[in-house]
Amino acid sequence: MLDVRGLKKVYEGSGRRVEAVRDLTFTVDAGELVCLVGPSGCGKTTLLKCVGGLLTPTAGEVLVGGRRVTGPPPDMAVVFQEYGRSLFPWMRVRENVELPLKQKKSSSARRRELVADALASVGLTDAAGAYPWQLSGGMQQRVAIARALAYEPDVLLMDEPFAAVDAQTRADLEDLVRGLWRQRGITILFVTHDIDEAVYLGERVLILSSSPTVVQEQLKIDLPADRDQLHTRVAPRFAELRTHVYEQIQAAKRGTPVADRLVKDLTDTPPPSKPQ
Repeated sequence: MLDVRGLKKVYEGSGRRVEAVRDLTFTVDAGELVCLVGPSGCGKTTLLKCVGGLLTPTAGEVLVGGRRVTGPPPDMAVVFQEYGRSLFPWMRVRENVELPLKQKKSSSARRRELVADALASVGLTDAAGAYPWQLSGGMQQRVAIARALAYEPDVLLMDEPFAAVDAQTRADLEDLVRGLWRQRGITILFVTHDIDEAVYLGERVLILSSSPTVVQEQLKIDLPADRDQLHTRVAPRFAELRTHVYEQIQAAKRGTPVADRLVKDLTDTPPPSKPQ
């Protein structure tokens, strides 16, 4: 569904040249939820903007559904970190959710149906007539997610969407996104700086190097499909995976990637004990 090939992005201006992304190549299968982590300033947001057609890469290409991205793809939606700046405060919740649908020239009846379904999916049916500024931060981000869902995208990009909310709200939103992903089968590329969040949400985690950025490792998350905040996060396997990701990011900061090291499977048979 998503194919990134040799992506490179260089910023130039005021006598400076900054190579933000050097050579990024990876794929995301249809219906897959992939999380992307890396050191601060490694180019995660630059990558996402190139994938979303908001920035033109210096080299390489991005394909969505086999079609080259030259601008915002019609079958893609983006949820940004700053929900307060992505919602229009003078519009009611239902109007904010409906707005992108007008670009599709859907009938008013179809728009109402999609808006109602999206708001119900994020638990905000009763807030349809409210203004965003009347809602908590977590509820505002739910509105942003509902707007993306109503657009019926094949691919959903999420750029650190929970970074500005408190820990309890973040946990609720993580479970919301994973639940919606399982229900709707949307392809999701989720950018986060939170290692625990990446391991909890993703089917795979892409670990980026320091800038200029390349993919340092692709890690399969072999946790059970049914996850919850109480049990998954205290599981030994969760601790092993998040430790491995943390080590890789610290190594990336030092510029010395960790050699491929076995993340021991809990189902492995322990080695035989030494004879007495």
